[in-house]
Amino acid sequence: MQHPVVLFCYNRPDHLRETLAALAANKGAADTPLVVFSDGPAHPGEKERVARVRALLTAVEGFLSVEVHASETNLGLAQSVIRGVGQVLERYPCCIVLEDDLRTAPYFIDFMNKGLNRYWKDERIFSISGYCPPIDLPEDFGAEAFLFARINSWGWATWQDRWKLVDWDLKEAPSFLQRKSQRSKLAAVGKDLPVMLLRQLQGKLSSWAIRFNQACFMLAKTNVYPSRSLVANLGADGSGTHMKNSARFRTTLSEGPLEPYPALEHPKINAGFERFYRPSWHRRLRSALKLQVYLFKNRPNS
Repeated sequence: MQHPVVLFCYNRPDHLRETLAALAANKGAADTPLVVFSDGPAHPGEKERVARVRALLTAVEGFLSVEVHASETNLGLAQSVIRGVGQVLERYPCCIVLEDDLRTAPYFIDFMNKGLNRYWKDERIFSISGYCPPIDLPEDFGAEAFLFARINSWGWATWQDRWKLVDWDLKEAPSFLQRKSQRSKLAAVGKDLPVMLLRQLQGKLSSWAIRFNQACFMLAKTNVYPSRSLVANLGADGSGTHMKNSARFRTTLSEGPLEPYPALEHPKINAGFERFYRPSWHRRLRSALKLQVYLFKNRPNS
């Protein structure tokens, strides 16, 4: 079964053109519905580039169908994803999600569909990832997919029932942050995550991904990753709103197909993920101070 691809775009026509070309070249693209959400300009200076993006979207070919939703106002990425994915999952049982700065390998759609179909009834699995960071897998790791408890936001897929479990308002986050044992468990998945959760709670960050990840963590779920990346981030060139110019996330795309089952957990892979996403010592120190200030100001009975 071929599931829809949901694509979010804003103001980068050149990146979008490359994203669309790579996606259309995927095995299974011709049988895949494509649903595009085009965000509106944040200010008058963005109107011309948004118009170029929408002109590009009128000529998209290579898919079973193309459906474009063009917003007159600027929602921002977080709200666009929450609304857009929610709308698609009201019509479909699951979907694959991309942004306009991601280049996919030829078997990305194939891997994601296989994963969605294979793990549909497996309640342990919260999402399927297309991106794999440049970490070294153990030499004796024979599978083509593995499990890790942190979600990925660069080419991913999930199901309607998992999406409905997310607390987008983070109602439990204040009490969660007060519990040191819980913060420590979250930090074991990624030392950057507790302070990201805090910043989201304080309104200093607008991220759908940290909220999606928090739901995955609180429900003790995990995620399927390919052993070799099927997604490359083109936005690490500094052109995006949320990504600085960096070579850190560059990875070599898999040229051949990969099987999402079986996906195995391995302690060396867990350690590699933790190291990859570990902030610098001075950033960790600043984050710890921010958390302590928040906890002091919001201590019970204060």
